[in-house]
Amino acid sequence: MTARARTLALLSLAELLAMSLWFIGSVLLADAPARSGASFERWFEVRSWLTIAVQLGFVAGALAIALFNLSDHYTPTRVFAVCAALAAVANGAVALELKPLEQFVAGGTGREALWLAVLCRGLTGALLAGVYPTGMKILAGWFREGRGLALGVLIGALTIGSASPHLIWVVSTMLAPLPMAGVIATASASAMAAAVIVAAAVREGPFAAQQPPFNWREIGQTFRNRGLRLANLGYLGHMWELYAMWSWIAVMLGASARGMARADIELIAFAAIAVGAVGCVWAGKASDRIAERGGATVAARARVTITAMAVSGACSAAAAGAMGHPRALIAIVMVWGIAIIADSAQFSAAISELADPRYVGTALTAQTAFGFLLTAFSIRAIAWIAAAYGWRWAALAMAPGPMLGIVAMWRLERGYGATPRLPTAG
Repeated sequence: MTARARTLALLSLAELLAMSLWFIGSVLLADAPARSGASFERWFEVRSWLTIAVQLGFVAGALAIALFNLSDHYTPTRVFAVCAALAAVANGAVALELKPLEQFVAGGTGREALWLAVLCRGLTGALLAGVYPTGMKILAGWFREGRGLALGVLIGALTIGSASPHLIWVVSTMLAPLPMAGVIATASASAMAAAVIVAAAVREGPFAAQQPPFNWREIGQTFRNRGLRLANLGYLGHMWELYAMWSWIAVMLGASARGMARADIELIAFAAIAVGAVGCVWAGKASDRIAERGGATVAARARVTITAMAVSGACSAAAAGAMGHPRALIAIVMVWGIAIIADSAQFSAAISELADPRYVGTALTAQTAFGFLLTAFSIRAIAWIAAAYGWRWAALAMAPGPMLGIVAMWRLERGYGATPRLPTAG
């Protein structure tokens, strides 16, 4: 195995393990309403805030890392390892609030337990900002040729890691006397293992380079530069749908199949998110093949994103029509899971190609901040629509994101000329 293949394998494993922390809030207290007759509205509120806290924390962490330029003052591998280890600790602290949280969800007092848990989850998100983007930076130092596929593999691993709390919940409920504590402990142990892997076995590559410094005065370029504006609008459309679907897929499935066991629902939710790894690898291969056929242009990247968003947007609308028909809905969400994440890396690549080389770091940080801020709103908005009007309308409410994203990326593609035809998955 070559050094770069070994690095890709180890770094992907580390990302998978560390990102198991992200959606812990989406499975905590998963069966509380059935177990204790808890108020569905209060349970929904708790899950919403435990998930949104990570999104907001990630934005704060990304801005702090960019402002202080930590990935250039310290080696990226050290930043990754330290942040993963501290995130494991912050996540583990949520276990201290589990009993008060359960009492609060069941209708008792103890709202302060919710806010303490939210604080811990927000800190976890802030520290994960030193894991996900830093992992991509480390990988870029090892790959010039074949970078699209390498990034696809890395983001695929991240996707499986994001799905893993659903699987951990199922295993913990079968094996542990305290299932929720088991979920938290397993995820924290996974993140700690990720820190050890990167600290002990991953090194910077031969193409490692300093990232252009963050300059908040240049954030305005995000809106003044037409290409950047369209790429960011496309990304925002993608993000409106992505984290809302990932956050609520298990609840949506449960609403459609009311007689299905909770463990089966969580397993299907795991599969629906994890299968996105297939889309990530396809998009990575597509971008590399396009490069071989005449250059990985902005127009080519736009075509990849349009294809993925067209499929995911159609699945969002189809899911609305399939509510109440569990088998049809399961088939739809599997396709949805593949398409919804496939284009993720292409937006960042397009931004890096469109931005002034002196301010690429600023442009990427602004993209991340705006995108994850939007997810905090979309997660809560979809929950509100579901509570008020049902999951049929909530599923349909995700579709405008990719629709608007397609319009923006179509205009971007037109502005940068024709692009070679997309290769098939084979």
